[in-house]
Amino acid sequence: MKLKLGIPKGSLENATVDLFRRAGFNIQVSSRSYFPSIDDAEIECMLIRAQEMARYVEDGVLDAGLTGLDWVVENDSDVVKVADLIYAKQSFGKVRWVLAVPESSPFQSVKDLQGKIIATELVGATKRYLAKYGVTARVEFSWGATEVKPPVLADAIVEVTETGSSLRANKLRIIDTVLESNTQFIANTASWEDPWKRRKIQDVTMLLEGAINALGKAGLMLNVHKNDLENVLSVLPALKNPTISSLSDGEWLAVNTILDEITVRAIIPRLKEAGAQGIVEYPLNKIVL
Repeated sequence: MKLKLGIPKGSLENATVDLFRRAGFNIQVSSRSYFPSIDDAEIECMLIRAQEMARYVEDGVLDAGLTGLDWVVENDSDVVKVADLIYAKQSFGKVRWVLAVPESSPFQSVKDLQGKIIATELVGATKRYLAKYGVTARVEFSWGATEVKPPVLADAIVEVTETGSSLRANKLRIIDTVLESNTQFIANTASWEDPWKRRKIQDVTMLLEGAINALGKAGLMLNVHKNDLENVLSVLPALKNPTISSLSDGEWLAVNTILDEITVRAIIPRLKEAGAQGIVEYPLNKIVL
């Protein structure tokens, strides 16, 4: 038996392959094939556009896949939301679909767009958003380069953003958030009811979440004389609980802890001053909570 797994093709592809690598799975993508190889005989991968992933999972073409919550909502798909995987192509965080208008536009709220034209790739979700406010507007599907359409081809756009920099570069102003989204691991409802497939999906999910937990973290281990332990522990950030164990020399202890990677460079010199020796920083692939 094999688990048919969808890997998002496009902007999330590299981040997803790297996340699987951190989780312990080696996925090899070829430009000539939509079926990447993976070093797990129980998994069969297929590259699918994130926009279409939820539909193929819902229909059972795939047992499970990774896609954005935005595309699950857009397609109104009946799938099992197994886990939130908070990563994205740049910031490993959430993204927003925002309603934006030209900086010089008089529009200040969604209600000002009554009878206007809105361009977006997220047509269904945008129509539901407008209906919530009782606004009737013409929502046109945008095939790309959505930011350049106002004010000539559209009065406003609904576009995805992580930082807002692209919108600002195109002299656009955000007036509301339509939808927040993050990457999700979704499963077909029938596959989720299959004991073997559910167990496999849960195993993969645990490893992926462990890889995400380890992002931006580093391990630190060191040796310290018992007399210097209090000084060394005072250097480590508050609320951390290092593991302390005895060495063969009863006067010395080993300290092992996990820190935010960005803080390590400032802490190591202070640890040395406090009496720590044999300080080793090591990378982390997974932290399973």
